[in-house]
Amino acid sequence: MPLVSVYIIAFNEAEKVRATIESARWADEIIVVDSHSTDGTQDIATEMGARIVQVDFKGFGDLRNHAIAACTYEWIFSLDADERCTPEAAAEIKSIVNNPDSADAYWTPRRNFFMGKWIKHSGWYPNYRQPQLFRKGKMRYDLKPVHEGYELTSEKPVGHMQNAIWQFPFKNMAEVMHKANRYSSLGAEKIKHKKISMGSALSHGLWSFVKHYVFKLGFLDGWAGFVIALGNFEGTFYRYVKALEMQKSAEWQPPQELSR
Repeated sequence: MPLVSVYIIAFNEAEKVRATIESARWADEIIVVDSHSTDGTQDIATEMGARIVQVDFKGFGDLRNHAIAACTYEWIFSLDADERCTPEAAAEIKSIVNNPDSADAYWTPRRNFFMGKWIKHSGWYPNYRQPQLFRKGKMRYDLKPVHEGYELTSEKPVGHMQNAIWQFPFKNMAEVMHKANRYSSLGAEKIKHKKISMGSALSHGLWSFVKHYVFKLGFLDGWAGFVIALGNFEGTFYRYVKALEMQKSAEWQPPQELSR
């Protein structure tokens, strides 16, 4: 029977990581890839029997590649600290890895819980990131600092799991704002080579809002859908503004002396 490694990436996730590890108890190995948390995340993971691997954060693509390297077994399932593997998804994973005709990588749908409700639209369901179930050696990540892509070394098409895992992306609005700030800073590095103006920053932000609220039917999710769309506006707008700031850093420095 093929064995499965689950890796969980985490940084200061003491409030969430216990439930994530508990949801992966079915796996043959659980690895928590930590970037030197200071809130006791690694202590909780060790207490629960997970193996800890410390990796300096140089971007999510690099972090995930270190996670793959740390995994022992033939099959790998990827979880973030805010995700939970449901029993239905776990049963499906076991069925896939025991089928000799399985694909080498699988998309996993995610159901997101936000502002007290399950989100059904807004681009959040079914919400895929990279393929989360794959054979070791058949997939790696690119080195983008955020919203990293993936590279397959398999001729088989990517399969689709039918059973969703759960994601609890934000505990409160402070976390929404913190993530928007962090991800916009990381994302600015990816686009700082582009031609950017304040007008283009605003237009990209507005398009992101319209895309999620209108075209992805976020308005059907009520106020939660509005907040999701607004958060996408802010994250996109500030990503471009920060990239512009990088480009014009010399111009935007305050003068040495200010006249009164």
